Amino acid sequence: MSEFVNVAVDAMGGDNAPGEVVKGAIEAIQESNKIKVFLVGQKHVIEGELAKYGLSGNDSSTGQSGNGQERQVEIVDASQVIETAEPPVAAIRSKKDSSIVKGMKLVKEGTCDAFVSAGSTGAVLVGGQVLVGRIKGVERPPLAPVIPTANGCALLIDCGANVDARASHLVQFAKMGSIYMEHVMGVKNPKVGIVNIGAEEEKGNALVKETFPLLKECSDIHFIGSVEARDIPAGAADVVVCEAFVGNVILKMYEGVGGILIEKVKAGMMTTLRSKIGALLVKPALKKTLKAFDLEQYGGAPLLGLNGLVVKTHGSSKSVEVKNSILQCIAFQEQKINDKIKEQITRKEEV
Repeated sequence: MSEFVNVAVDAMGGDNAPGEVVKGAIEAIQESNKIKVFLVGQKHVIEGELAKYGLSGNDSSTGQSGNGQERQVEIVDASQVIETAEPPVAAIRSKKDSSIVKGMKLVKEGTCDAFVSAGSTGAVLVGGQVLVGRIKGVERPPLAPVIPTANGCALLIDCGANVDARASHLVQFAKMGSIYMEHVMGVKNPKVGIVNIGAEEEKGNALVKETFPLLKECSDIHFIGSVEARDIPAGAADVVVCEAFVGNVILKMYEGVGGILIEKVKAGMMTTLRSKIGALLVKPALKKTLKAFDLEQYGGAPLLGLNGLVVKTHGSSKSVEVKNSILQCIAFQEQKINDKIKEQITRKEEV
C-alpha cells in the first residue's frame, strides 16, 4: 500500500493554468504529508513553475527521486492540451498525449488514486466514463459539487453530467450522494431531498413524480421529500437530488447571486464615513461569515460512480480551489468511498 494518496493533476487545464494549478498543488503538499501530486502536462512548463518554489519535481520518465517535498511532487510529461472549445469525444480520441488523457490513464492503471482538472468539462466527463470506467451497476456517474448552506454544506447531485436523466439514475444519485456526505463530509444520516416546485408529493414534472415514490421506498437513505430551490441555502437537505439541467442552473444562480451580494455589501460599506468606520469594526466577523459561503473553500465536484476518483474544478479556479480539490481526495480514499458504492449497488442488484 502506498504511503501517499496519489493524485494526478491536470497542470495545463483551466483559465489560470499552469501558474495557479501548480501553486495549488504546492499548497496541498505543504498542508498535508499524505498527498503525492503527479503534475501532468508539458514538462518544461511545469519545471518553470516549480522552480518558483525551489522545487524540481521527480521525473517519472527517469525515476529520479528527491527528499522532503520533492518526494511529494512528480512530473508526468504530456505534450498536448485539450482546449475548452474542442468536441470532447473527438479530443479524447485524437489527443492521446494530452494532460487529461494521460492523467486519467494514471488512475485507470492504478498508479494514481484520483485525477483533478480545471480543464474542459466535456472532456473530463467523457474521459471519466471512457478511460477510468464506471463501477459495475452504476448507470450514470453524476457530477456532485458541495455548496454552502446555513447549516454548513450540501451536495448538489447532479450538476452537469446527465441532462436527460431517468428516475433510476436519480435514485442512484441519492444513494451515492448519501455515502459521500456521510463518509467524506462527516454528515451523519444525511437528509436527502429531491428538487421540486413545491413541497407536495403530487407536484413536479414527470421525472420528479416518477422518482419521488422510488426514493420513499429506499430504506438505506434518509429521504425527506421535495425541496424547493429557496430552501436549499437554508440547509433543508444535505443531499440535493436533481438532473443535471436543473442542478447546473441552481449552481450558476448560487454563484451569481453570491458574487453580487458580496460586491453590494462591500460597496455599501464604502458609501459614507460612518459606514467605513462600521466596516472596520465588523470586518473580522464579516470576513469569517463570507468565507463560509465561498465555493472555493469546498474544492471541486467529484464525478461519482467511477472506478477511480475524478474531480472537476471550475475553469477559473485559483490556487485555493485547486488545493482543496486535491486535499478532498484524502478522505475519499481513506474512507474507501468506491468500495461503499460498489457494496451499495451490488446489494441493490441482489435484491
